[in-house]
Amino acid sequence: MDKMDKIAIFPGSFDPYTKGHHDIVSRGLTIFDRIIIAIGHNSQKKRYFDIDRMEQNIRLAFEGEERVSIIVYNRLTAGLAREYDARYLLRGLRNTTDFEYENSISQVNKYLNQELETVFLITSPQFAAISSSIIREVHKYGGDITDFLPYPLD
Repeated sequence: MDKMDKIAIFPGSFDPYTKGHHDIVSRGLTIFDRIIIAIGHNSQKKRYFDIDRMEQNIRLAFEGEERVSIIVYNRLTAGLAREYDARYLLRGLRNTTDFEYENSISQVNKYLNQELETVFLITSPQFAAISSSIIREVHKYGGDITDFLPYPLD
């Protein structure tokens, strides 16, 4: 019997990619054979950090980990999953607000791709307060954000 790889997509705008995101992917590697970090263009948001630079930073954070790949995409996540033979979406939850939002998205993704399952991991307590929007705000006003990122900021 052939073993089918368990491939998960971890989608997000990652503006920036934080230690909280990194924690979810690292823990996800104990569940999945491969994880594709998919940096999406969110039509509702204007990026703060350059998307190409963020892709390079995430690659740096996973240097030597062959089971993680990084892509940039601009389409529906459910279709992207089909294209990469991914049957799972990996998402992190910090709180009940995240759950309400992510649950709605997972229902639509399931409607668009019936083979797609969303797997939620609860954020580790030390990362629960980290959000990309707060980190952007701190950076915008000159604060040091290096403790929140799994790569050096240039």
